[in-house]
Amino acid sequence: MLGVVFTEFTDMVEQAFGAETLDEMIGGVESRLESGGAYTAVGTYHHNEMVLLVSQLAKQTGRDIDELVELFGQHLFGRFVVRYPVFFEGIDHALDFLETVEGHIHFEVRKLYPAAELPTFVCDRKAPQLLVMEYHSTRPFATLCRGLIKGCAQHFGAQLEIDESPLADEASGMCFTIRII
Repeated sequence: MLGVVFTEFTDMVEQAFGAETLDEMIGGVESRLESGGAYTAVGTYHHNEMVLLVSQLAKQTGRDIDELVELFGQHLFGRFVVRYPVFFEGIDHALDFLETVEGHIHFEVRKLYPAAELPTFVCDRKAPQLLVMEYHSTRPFATLCRGLIKGCAQHFGAQLEIDESPLADEASGMCFTIRII
């Protein structure tokens, strides 16, 4: 996974739960982290490190893992708006933005980070207010995707209804049906 995801996660933990919780989280799994818990935005890290960090945070805070990952997705979307404003230029609606992720945003990310293992999105705009978005990944982060979708809705001031169903042929794949309400 790209290092920016890790640095934003640690920033979110510090902001939401405090520096002491962040230190305890990393210290609780440090011996199992290949990176030793030191992340840079331009680095690349194994996704299992994120799984370990989130699991440790859940244990410390008593919060559900999916709740924490979704919260992080919402936070991450807001940070993407700040860090990469060019991706949001000329887009006024949440569903319009979500349709650009694979063809525009991931295309640009792959140019900068050719070795990046990004998820793949297949979008089908069924109607102006309805988007079916398939999330394809070898990593178990569909909940992060849901959080990013919710963060997108917050950014664009949209009220969304999100239904999801696992993709039959993929352990980590998910089909999101997103309606503006």
